[in-house]
Amino acid sequence: MKNISIRSATAAALVTTLMAAGPAAQADAVADYFEGKNLRILIGFGAGGGYDTTTRIFARHFSKHMPGHPTIVPQNMPGAGSMKVANFIYNAAPKDGLTIGVFASSTALEPLFGNKKAKFQTSKFNWLGSMHQDTASCTVWKGAGQNIRTLDDLVKAKKPVLFGSTSPAAITSQHALVLKNYLGAPVKIIYGYKGSKAVSLAVQNGEVQGLCGMFESSARGAFSQLIASGDLKVFVQFGPDRAVPFFGDATRLYSKLKSEADRPVLDLIYRQTQLARPMAAPPGVPSDRVAALRKAFMATLRDPALVADAAKRKIEFNPLSATEAMALFAKFEATPKPLIRKAAALIGKKVK
Repeated sequence: MKNISIRSATAAALVTTLMAAGPAAQADAVADYFEGKNLRILIGFGAGGGYDTTTRIFARHFSKHMPGHPTIVPQNMPGAGSMKVANFIYNAAPKDGLTIGVFASSTALEPLFGNKKAKFQTSKFNWLGSMHQDTASCTVWKGAGQNIRTLDDLVKAKKPVLFGSTSPAAITSQHALVLKNYLGAPVKIIYGYKGSKAVSLAVQNGEVQGLCGMFESSARGAFSQLIASGDLKVFVQFGPDRAVPFFGDATRLYSKLKSEADRPVLDLIYRQTQLARPMAAPPGVPSDRVAALRKAFMATLRDPALVADAAKRKIEFNPLSATEAMALFAKFEATPKPLIRKAAALIGKKVK
């Protein structure tokens, strides 16, 4: 009996040791996998804009928080309002954890609005989180030649105001179309630009007069000098719950509600910026690698070195975890169909 007890105790100790070693061994396997490799971050917009600037700051600090410390390689892949990246990540990227992407939340929700060019299911991405929670606005260059400073000025404009955009899937288009379809503003969208930086150059060159989809983080960062000079004027802001002091006297769209019944419809469009610049890995990536990416994502955005780096560009990150991001996407996807149809009509889409 004594020998049996000793053997049982030894076996139990061995099991305990193996169980304790399991997570460590798994972590070592993930580190071994990533070590010495390149990890690409595909950016859905062109160089120089808000997505590009913030993602490249993130990329500079990501490796030290990743097991195995892979080399981080940010790459721009603009196209169709970041749809190109979303479709690539979902359908074509290797499912190995070495390719992840940043694309607009409005693009991620295109299947909700019936866009057949969105070849993905939003909930099946391996979401890592979102780099920002933000508030969007629209701007005009030097009053658009009509002394436009407020939303009322735009609505009363005698001539159409041209707004630049990447594609109909982007908020640079959708937010401007709401001003047209909800308030009757004389707005026309010019498509084909590669990102907000390209649109801002077109604005300055006189190709177009306005730019929507201007996040507060971008206004404080890449576009701060143009706004400070007064040449680029924020005339409307879209925060559902509060005004953004940095946007000055820009009109709150929610102060122009025709009916309280319109609030949840506009929320479906404008609360998407609570998921500003979400990041995702493809479906099918091994779960231990996804867990490592998610943990490193949040650790990077809380890193004091990243915070200091971003502060030099007047950028403040305000991240959402993967769990929070997935919960928000699920909430959007649970929106009743009648509200989706109304929101779709405002942004120039049709939903059956």
